[in-house]
Amino acid sequence: MLFGQSIFQSVLERLKEEEAGEAEEPAAHRVPGFPTGLAFDVMEGVSAASQRVGQAYFDNLGPEPAIAESPPLAPEPIMPDHLARIAPEEIAADLSISSADTQQTLNEKRRAFAKANHPDGVAEPFRANANRRMMIANLLIDEAMRRLPHS
Repeated sequence: MLFGQSIFQSVLERLKEEEAGEAEEPAAHRVPGFPTGLAFDVMEGVSAASQRVGQAYFDNLGPEPAIAESPPLAPEPIMPDHLARIAPEEIAADLSISSADTQQTLNEKRRAFAKANHPDGVAEPFRANANRRMMIANLLIDEAMRRLPHS
């Protein structure tokens, strides 16, 4: 409280004093409380935008979009032949695991098989086959690693 008044009351008093002082000044394009005037697009005291109210909407529109034809449909993907081979015997033949394989060669076969057969690398309709091939191949390689002699 300033001099027995609340802050709100003192602000109101100050605003009343400013209004009384401005009444004596000539009218200017100015907003009370701002130290400088505002710039407007003015023609003879009337804003240009107010003269063409309906046009303001069209001024904000861009050029008319061209009617685009729908893109041609993508051709149906064709399943690679190796993804049709989902029997464990066929996958074992693809891996060609032998008794001479070491842990290093089995890991290399796993990586090479995954590169060619991983479900993330094939089209959506063939992911089930790719997933099945990867599961069987991982089982076969894991079993071959269990049978390796431990050093």
